[in-house]
Amino acid sequence: WGFILALFVFYYFATGISITLGYHRLFSHISFKAKWPVKVFVLIFGAASFENSALDWSADHRIHHKHVDEDEDPYDISKGFFYAHIGWLLFRLKPKPPVTNVKDLEADPLVMLQHRYVQWIGLVVGFILPAALGWGYAVLNGFTNPGLTAMACFLIAGLLRTVIVQQATFCINSLCHMFGRQPYSHGHSARDSAWVAWLTYGEGYHNYHHEFQHDYRNGVKPWQFDPTKWVIWTLSKVGLVQDLRRVPDSRILAAELKEKSRTLGKDVDHLVSRLDERTRELKASTIAAAHALAKDLAQRAEALKEAAITKAEVGHDTLQELRGLLNQAAAMLESLRQADASAVA
Repeated sequence: WGFILALFVFYYFATGISITLGYHRLFSHISFKAKWPVKVFVLIFGAASFENSALDWSADHRIHHKHVDEDEDPYDISKGFFYAHIGWLLFRLKPKPPVTNVKDLEADPLVMLQHRYVQWIGLVVGFILPAALGWGYAVLNGFTNPGLTAMACFLIAGLLRTVIVQQATFCINSLCHMFGRQPYSHGHSARDSAWVAWLTYGEGYHNYHHEFQHDYRNGVKPWQFDPTKWVIWTLSKVGLVQDLRRVPDSRILAAELKEKSRTLGKDVDHLVSRLDERTRELKASTIAAAHALAKDLAQRAEALKEAAITKAEVGHDTLQELRGLLNQAAAMLESLRQADASAVA
């Protein structure tokens, strides 16, 4: 099991990084230039991920960035989670347009060679080779049933690994357009998701990526998990890649400040609106309470007046005082009516 697990880990890393570093950041966005050994590696193991050729993958992805959230977007999130995740591959709602946006890749003989034989490369490298390695390991170690080891390597390092890598990639098209933060722009549905970044070698910082798509980095903060960025940087130090494209810090900061000011403006507007509403509520409740108090005062004064007249227990001065109380109550009611009318207006 140790060999099978090690083979799975190698294949998971090799095919996953070939998609993120190769198909995505190198071929789709030209965020750096690579020497032929890097290209050969990512083209071989990218084919073993069974996510189509680098040419077709890049063509779809460039359309996605150009028409994000629009009908032309190949994995448009407005058509639903399932469609953006995998439905766009299973159910084409309309014929695929001609590939016209990858002329630069069509001029690369390595890319075109992989495009021509991508299914055969994927089959041999992704499924047959893991099984063959398992069989060879079992024979060299004297296992009585090398076929069983070969089958385990095929199922775990081949089939299971392919499913996991594909689903991780699909999460970027679906989850990263539905859940997460938008610290750089709200002009599109792309969002930053730290936990998706852990599944996809740093691809989860999708709001940043859609705002600055040609940057070789996705996670630009020191604490953000972006191993693809670290691999690219390391390869540049040994001369295998060059011309790393990097957005200036001033542009990144400007985008963050613009988005924060927009969010703050919305919060302030909401707060002012809520304060106005609360002020009207308090004013209305105060007027209502004063109305009730004035009515109660008038009723009590009237009751006292009737009791005094009936029982003849008070004199002329008391009656005069009660009449004054009634007049004050009437004046209070009138002033409250006027205040109520002005509040409504």
